[in-house]
Amino acid sequence: MRLTLIFPAIGRRRGKPYLRLWQMEPLSMAMLGALTPRDIELRFYDDRIEEIPFDEPTDLVAMTVETYTARRACQIASEYRKRRVPVVMGGFHPSLCPDEAARFAETVVIGEAERLWPRVLDDYRHGTPGKIYQESARPALNGLLPRRDIFAGKRYLPLGLVEAGRGCAMPCEFCAIQSVYHATHQRRPLDTIAAEVDGLRRSRRLFFFVDDNLALHAGAAKELLRALIPMRIRWLGQLSITAAQDEELLELLRRSGCAGVLIGFESLDQENLAAMNKQFNLGVGFYEQAMANLRRHGIGVFGTFVFGYGRDTPATIAQALAFAQEQGFYLAAFNHLVPFPGTPLYRRLAEEGRLLKPQWWLDPEYRFNEVAFRPAAMEPAELRESCLAARRAFYSPGHTWQRHRKLAGSLTLKETALFWVLNLLHRAEVRNRDGFPLGDESWQGQLLEAN
Repeated sequence: MRLTLIFPAIGRRRGKPYLRLWQMEPLSMAMLGALTPRDIELRFYDDRIEEIPFDEPTDLVAMTVETYTARRACQIASEYRKRRVPVVMGGFHPSLCPDEAARFAETVVIGEAERLWPRVLDDYRHGTPGKIYQESARPALNGLLPRRDIFAGKRYLPLGLVEAGRGCAMPCEFCAIQSVYHATHQRRPLDTIAAEVDGLRRSRRLFFFVDDNLALHAGAAKELLRALIPMRIRWLGQLSITAAQDEELLELLRRSGCAGVLIGFESLDQENLAAMNKQFNLGVGFYEQAMANLRRHGIGVFGTFVFGYGRDTPATIAQALAFAQEQGFYLAAFNHLVPFPGTPLYRRLAEEGRLLKPQWWLDPEYRFNEVAFRPAAMEPAELRESCLAARRAFYSPGHTWQRHRKLAGSLTLKETALFWVLNLLHRAEVRNRDGFPLGDESWQGQLLEAN
């Protein structure tokens, strides 16, 4: 049996190469590879960095699909459908929109692949594939290690991506992660994580833990950090702001080699935070104290904000920009709210009649940064432009230099160089991603539905 795994791109501008600023190894593909029996002939293509050889003989194609890559995934599936090759779709988007995915794929996998993927392959081997595969219970994340040999010969950032746990128990209204995993979280065994990091550290300079909240369970996080200390690595990860109040955790972050963390601040407005179901972020002075604690331990912060809730105006976006600048954020994102399907936010906006493009992810006219809903306190175009203006200002040379001066005392020479490289890359990304299409603009085919 011949199997082709494909990781779809977001899209492509007509006649131009794909954006190649942040191409990291797609860990989901390596996990599917690890779940695939070794007697199956396996090929992997990353649509972001290489052409897909549609005419190469294969018996089955499988894609992990996110909402932003859904239109491109449908284009790819249509190309294989013309060649009578069945397509399997799994991942976040098919799990949130299984009926839609079933229109464009012969088989849809809803939820996690650990127990389902071997069944899918076995059924296809025996000529008895099903349409929908789904389990009600979450699988245990056992000692399986990603199959990274599928990345051989491909050019990715020299980051070692590692998953310590999966899911998130925080019930944020706008978040697709809590919708897919039903606000639950599971961890991989500590010895498996440690063995994976230890095996990679000879070939990786920097690690990134892909968990949406690495310190969701403080006790387990501290065990992991203690195991990392003797490995002498440098790493990045994602945390909730509440972790910055745990002094023991902060000390372990520093000693284990944490260089920086992504934290979702989301809003400075207390009522907006309550509307998001982010009550754990509430508290006057909470953010300032958390930032002071992180700075004291030399941990850089990539802070994210999301705008479009009831009290947001251009003034609240400008306020967030000033806060990020004053607090010396290493990097920052000023994003408008995106109504991802299957989330409580999407359902609420639909009930209120505020969705402007209910299936924006499949709309050929939709472009990156377009606001697909009607905000309460400003026009969609005003929200879009205010977020863009904040990004441009934050990554302007003057603002970047001011932030560098705030951070200079805590950065080594290498870290200073990395600061400028990352900020310049983000500055370029603000320009290059604006108006980016979903799907390949040059693709001339028709979206063909599965029988």
